[in-house]
Amino acid sequence: MDNESAHTHEQRLRAALLAGLAGDGAAYHGFLKEMTAHLRAYFRRRLRGLPDEVEDLLQETLLALHNQRHTYDAAQPLTAWVHAIAKYKLIDMLRRRSHREQLHEPLDEHTELFASADLDAAEARRDLAMYLDQLPQQQRLPIIHMKLQGLSVAEAAAATGMSESAIKVGVHRGLKALAALFGGQS
Repeated sequence: MDNESAHTHEQRLRAALLAGLAGDGAAYHGFLKEMTAHLRAYFRRRLRGLPDEVEDLLQETLLALHNQRHTYDAAQPLTAWVHAIAKYKLIDMLRRRSHREQLHEPLDEHTELFASADLDAAEARRDLAMYLDQLPQQQRLPIIHMKLQGLSVAEAAAATGMSESAIKVGVHRGLKALAALFGGQS
């Protein structure tokens, strides 16, 4: 999936979830149906040697998504939130399986299951969200709207109630502040 179609897919899923949270049952049903296909593929890629576990894990994850739907922050990427939940369900399943079979190898030896770009991207999004939360609102909002959601300066200004020049300044200063925060990490 190229970047543009991935972005469109993300927006469509996000819109369906938000409509579902607002009470649109058909939109929520569509979200769950599309998420089922997405998560099934996600787990099949990671559990090639354990195909019998995919459907059980899929059901557990969908239930967790449903039960935790109120925790979704609409300002954050949906797939990062979904993949974080899926990752923890996968780890839980591997731990249960390991315990049940009384294997004596630690979960760390299964790192090949977690070495995917999807998980790396989800972790990067969570890290970015943590850094963005440290910025003041006048820097954070312009970055979220322009750089993460792809809005124009005018659209970001309309969405935030800020002037277009404040949006531009906010992005510039916010990116500079993020660079300083990232630089302080190393």
